[in-house]
Amino acid sequence: MIAPWKTGLALALTMAISYTVCALLYALWPAQGIAFLNALFHGLDFGRLERPQAYTVATFVGPLLVLILWGLMVGTLFAWLYDKFHGKSR
Repeated sequence: MIAPWKTGLALALTMAISYTVCALLYALWPAQGIAFLNALFHGLDFGRLERPQAYTVATFVGPLLVLILWGLMVGTLFAWLYDKFHGKSR
């Protein structure tokens, strides 16, 4: 049996840590970040979408909160469904 809330929290924290590392790397090396996205998405040109913008706490915290909430919901749903498909319920 998988504990739904613990699984949701684990995914939320994983996403928060990953996003924080990604944001830090992008803040330090934006050109390399755009180049990485271009390579990751098979040559799609993200450089054309880049607009000069100050990197503030708000531009970091807003998406971080969205990802934490999304991770919590998705992880909890995953664990709940997993338990249902395997005949175990709480």
